[in-house]
Amino acid sequence: MGGRAQDGRRSDDRGASGDRRPTRPPQDQRVSGPEIPEDVVFGDLDRAARAPLRTLSKENANQVGRHLVMVGRLLDVDPELAYEHAQAAVRSGGRVDVVREAAGLAAYRTGRYAEALRELRTVRRLNGSSEHLAIMADCERGLERPERAIALAQSPEAQTLPAETRVELAIVVSGARLDLGEAEAAVAALGTPEARAASGVLAVRVAVAKAAALEAAGRGSDAEAELARFTAEQLAEATGEDAPDEEDEVVVFDLAEDEDELAVDEDAREGTARVGAEHDVNEHDVNERDVVDARDAGAAGADGPGVDAVDDLPGDEDAVEPVAAAATEDAGRHEVAQDEVATDEVVSGEVAPDEADEAATSPADEASGDSTDLEDGGETQA
Repeated sequence: MGGRAQDGRRSDDRGASGDRRPTRPPQDQRVSGPEIPEDVVFGDLDRAARAPLRTLSKENANQVGRHLVMVGRLLDVDPELAYEHAQAAVRSGGRVDVVREAAGLAAYRTGRYAEALRELRTVRRLNGSSEHLAIMADCERGLERPERAIALAQSPEAQTLPAETRVELAIVVSGARLDLGEAEAAVAALGTPEARAASGVLAVRVAVAKAAALEAAGRGSDAEAELARFTAEQLAEATGEDAPDEEDEVVVFDLAEDEDELAVDEDAREGTARVGAEHDVNEHDVNERDVVDARDAGAAGADGPGVDAVDDLPGDEDAVEPVAAAATEDAGRHEVAQDEVATDEVVSGEVAPDEADEAATSPADEASGDSTDLEDGGETQA
């Protein structure tokens, strides 16, 4: 703080430069904005737009001009990116009317109506032109101020506009009247000589706006007749919508038919699974019955009935035949074994009686022989 020293002189804390203000911190590096493709050059800008940029330095004018080129390229395809390029141009050349004009148009296309209105008012102050009066009026509509839109259309500046711009302004006024609920006044706003004489895309836009007003006034047939004069492609172009492409092929899928086919496939798969399961069960039953029949055949010692039993079983014939053959072979082996056992038993049974017969017969034979010998001996003795 300043004050007087003991020697009567006023003391202060000013530096050598005599400035009390603190040193300003360094400013942040200026934002360069979105990237600009290398093929974009200053010469791509319209000649009328290049002239006002001469007030800037050559390097700055070149950069600002390239941003303006990008605004023009992107305004219809990517308005948001166009707005970013416009803001970058404003940061470097905000005192040039064409720069503020680009910023206002980009703000309008992105729905920033208050900002667009402010920028376009600045343009009018800079160059005295009212060429964007229709857009300014539409911004008032966007801000829900239809009365101001109508007032702009009735201003003295509006009377000096070209015919095409007055038609644009009439379309805005018609919409403002609809905003106020004045349907018949909206229809009348498009009855001006300029609106009736419009041609090309502008004529289609007039018809679309008038049809909306007629519809609101309860005159639906007149609205349809108003639009019937134009093709679907023309209406789509005027409203900014995509026109239907007749060359596009429309493919219709019958979902019901697909569901039926899926159901048939499911039934077929389930049927196959059931047949396979029955085949496995039948084969398993056949194998078990073969074993039982073979055992019965061996126990009875007779011809194996297992083969007949297998032949009589229900089921898949292709599955039974191999099993039946195996069962027949097993039964045959069992029969051979039983025959051998039976033969051994028969042989054993026959040998025992023969030996007994020989044992019983031999003494008699011997006695008979002795008696014969005695007789022979008697005769000899005699």
